[in-house]
Amino acid sequence: MIPARPLPFLTPRNVPMQNIGARIRTWREERNLSREDLAEQAGLSVSFLAALEDDGLLPALGPLHKVARALGVRLGTFMDDQVTREPVVTRASEHTGDLTIGRARDADPALRYTALARGKSDRAMEPFFMEVEPGAAEQTSSHQGEEFLYVLEGAARLEYGRQSHILRAGDSIYYNSVVPHAVRAEGGPARLLAVVYFPT
Repeated sequence: MIPARPLPFLTPRNVPMQNIGARIRTWREERNLSREDLAEQAGLSVSFLAALEDDGLLPALGPLHKVARALGVRLGTFMDDQVTREPVVTRASEHTGDLTIGRARDADPALRYTALARGKSDRAMEPFFMEVEPGAAEQTSSHQGEEFLYVLEGAARLEYGRQSHILRAGDSIYYNSVVPHAVRAEGGPARLLAVVYFPT
């Protein structure tokens, strides 16, 4: 079997994996966009982008998707180190929480995402392993596309518009992500498989 070769120059180089704000800044500067330009194109405030790039703010996926669309890249680009068009395998030992969003009341991470297709350059979906801690104050998100959640362990509550759905281990839900939504743990930590489709 021939090993997959990375495709060079598709992602910013020399930017640490955990620093998504630095990656966004690199992509913005490569396109000769000011923060004001990117904020206008993404429909976000300049202060929000400053907090994202400089202070390490990690918002819900909706605003990150708006930034990605304005830059002309996939959301997963902010988490990719090297890219390939070959199949991508993510081992269980690699579930390290690439992206942490929100904080629980005791200051522990509230929501951790591990990208499961990191590096797959031609993907149309963003599959994630999610760990949701109780007490999370996740922001409600709304963006174009669709999402699928499957609960692996524990229980989770999906707030979807005016509806609320409690999902237990083995349950799944598929929904239109234009409707405002948020995922929270229900009664204890929850682990989920999430697949997000963002139209290009």
